[in-house]
Amino acid sequence: MKKKEEKLLIPDEIITNKIYLIRNQKVMLDSHLAELYQVETKRLKEQVKRNLNRFPEDFMFELTKNEYENLRSQFATSSWGGSRYLPLVFTEQGVAMLSSVLNSDRAIAVNIKIIRIFTKMRALLADNLSLRLEIEEIKKKVTNQSKNIELVFSYLDELINKKENKTERIKIGYKKDKG
Repeated sequence: MKKKEEKLLIPDEIITNKIYLIRNQKVMLDSHLAELYQVETKRLKEQVKRNLNRFPEDFMFELTKNEYENLRSQFATSSWGGSRYLPLVFTEQGVAMLSSVLNSDRAIAVNIKIIRIFTKMRALLADNLSLRLEIEEIKKKVTNQSKNIELVFSYLDELINKKENKTERIKIGYKKDKG
């Protein structure tokens, strides 16, 4: 293991638990990123504001008051921390861009780890989607087979009913003498 990687012993689960789905995008909060980079949130925001042209809305956006309250209610803890400003959230591309404005070895190492986790999550979601499609296909086949089996049984029931309700037919043709 390289010297830089030795210092960065952040379990994947810690980063994964800091990724949220907001506005149908996977994002990370500025405070969580600052914690991972081991800088103050205020300093992270300063660097971002100095380089705003690098962060279009699909890279970073500010939460609305409603989104912020909704997110806070999910934590059910008071250790969220106080802030006068609404948090910024960063998409995967925004996190990648952060490495260009936070020029520290730790920021670069953390960003690499975060990007790898985003990539793993995307792969898991793709695998999950293909499994769901295959399951739906199997369900359709099973449903069709069930309908076909029901149809076969209904035909069998009809045949049985016809046989039971059948009266003895009079045989026609030549009759042979028994004598």
